[in-house]
Amino acid sequence: MLHVILYEPEIPPNTGNVIRLCANTGAKLHLVHPLGFDLSERRMRRAGLDYHEYAEVSEHPTLTQCLDAISPTTIYAYSTRGVGRYDKVQYGPDDALIFGPETRGLPQEVLDALPAAQTLRVPMRPDNRSLNLSNTVAVVVFEAWRQLNFTGGT
Repeated sequence: MLHVILYEPEIPPNTGNVIRLCANTGAKLHLVHPLGFDLSERRMRRAGLDYHEYAEVSEHPTLTQCLDAISPTTIYAYSTRGVGRYDKVQYGPDDALIFGPETRGLPQEVLDALPAAQTLRVPMRPDNRSLNLSNTVAVVVFEAWRQLNFTGGT
């Protein structure tokens, strides 16, 4: 199934929402350190950690170690600086979808390490702030899962 990677997430409710999303879609969630919170915090439980038992969540010290551990078929990184649109690629079941921290997005070096065609964006109206992280992850995961015929869903 799909691999959702949150690179250095900072806001507990966003990560909680993504845990819930992954539980409901079957995507595997990978959290790359440092995290801006403790996974055992009460706010995490309120925000979705109660779904933790239904989601496969792994923690990794670095992005490189995360990618080495999962060996994805294709890596896509999402950024307002992405070149292509998230809905114009063909997703595969073992792809990795990388999202950056809420306050700063993915570092340029992460984007530069990938072919430009694998740096993607979600279209937005001009002169607006970017979407909330968990909303962006949901938009992308559901498009990828739709392309995979909602495998594992009912």
